[in-house]
Amino acid sequence: MSKLPDENFRDSIGTINKEGNRSWIFAKKPKGKLYDRRKWLSYFLLLFLFASPFIKINGNQFLLFNVIERKFNIFSFPFWPQDFHIFVIIMIIGVVSLALFTVAFGRIFCGWFCPQTIFMEMVFRRIEYWIEGDRGAQIRLDKQSWNAEKIRKRITKWFVFYVISFLIANVFLAYLIGSDALIQFVEEGPTKNTKTLIALIIFTYVFYFIYAWFREQVCIIACPYGRMQGVLLDNKTINVAYDYVRGEKELGRAKFNKQEDRAASGKGDCIDCKLCVHVCPTGIDIRNGVQLECVNCTACIDECDSIMESVGLPKGLIRYASEDEIAKKEKFVFTTRMKGYASVLLILTGVFIGMLFLRNDVETTILHLPGQLFEHKGNKISNVYTFKVVNKTSKDFDNLHFKLVSPQGEIKLVGEKFVKVKKDALSEGTMFVEINSSQVEGDKIKLKIEVYNGNELIDTETTNFLGPIRFN
Repeated sequence: MSKLPDENFRDSIGTINKEGNRSWIFAKKPKGKLYDRRKWLSYFLLLFLFASPFIKINGNQFLLFNVIERKFNIFSFPFWPQDFHIFVIIMIIGVVSLALFTVAFGRIFCGWFCPQTIFMEMVFRRIEYWIEGDRGAQIRLDKQSWNAEKIRKRITKWFVFYVISFLIANVFLAYLIGSDALIQFVEEGPTKNTKTLIALIIFTYVFYFIYAWFREQVCIIACPYGRMQGVLLDNKTINVAYDYVRGEKELGRAKFNKQEDRAASGKGDCIDCKLCVHVCPTGIDIRNGVQLECVNCTACIDECDSIMESVGLPKGLIRYASEDEIAKKEKFVFTTRMKGYASVLLILTGVFIGMLFLRNDVETTILHLPGQLFEHKGNKISNVYTFKVVNKTSKDFDNLHFKLVSPQGEIKLVGEKFVKVKKDALSEGTMFVEINSSQVEGDKIKLKIEVYNGNELIDTETTNFLGPIRFN
């Protein structure tokens, strides 16, 4: 039985030539069952990505990551800095989920769900095929001199790439500042929003640089997940893999000859057509085994299945399989390692659900004014406080007031009699708490304050009340 080729290929990457210069990838246009499935999934995810900032539920943007104003909406649920612990749990759940799926199914996220891959392969690369043609036509165009045809095609491609990059930048900005703010900026015009326009242009050129030139280098060089997968994969992980046992057999690969009985000849099923290499968007040879550059896009599976069908050999020479399945014919099992990740994920999900149920729609903070102690007002002792009310709901509070539950006393707001808090907003103010001196039994006692909107109790807060030191 032939073994896999030596490991020298791991000393370099497919996008760098022997001189150390960039080797441009001219990927063959994929086609096949898996590509069609990936294409429809990509269209759905693109629709979701472009629509999410402009969808509102109960007045809340569906997805919002406004770091500047510290406002976050996830599936229309607003999260504030006070909910940071919930946000952290969400991020940890995402990381553990990614680790679990990588251990079980390899880099499937990269090929099927990653925005970089979806934009590159399903938007920009398809535009490239439409303007410049398939792999062969692109190579010929690249080699020919700068005549009218080449100038026309390249300028058309670059212009379309820039327009799409500008559109992506606008959507990206809608996630950061909110769709309402973005629409307002557009209506007001660029002259009144110079800073926003500059940010938009910067984002546009970043996206244009990535998809017009940097391309697959994001997955190979920049993406940390590509490095992380190296420590997560093992022999039981399902990857896009070449069945070298069947493909090599005793005599290795050989060109197809329809006059010979290939099964009896001892030659492997791989006919060395190299189409799996030509169709790869990162320029690797999947027959060399699992590689960091592979993003599990399945283009080589479709291409190989098409060739196997045309020469009358069984499909699946390249397929989703683990190393143990290929070498030992072992079926996929849910290993102890996978069960460990799944258990952690289940626990974290339970904690997250519990946090959501315990999360308050209104969060009040009442703090003693720094530098102030207490003041005698006749037979009463007075303390001054600052308060902050965060309204996480989609309705306005127009009649918000405070009630001192214990001990008995009186709360006086500075300014208005009632506090008004808009939806998804914050209100701050100052108030005095006055308590009869006979009830202040020490230099510090606990206050329990209820917060009402009209007659509806919406929150309860505790704080300290300072009084004079009493000597026996």
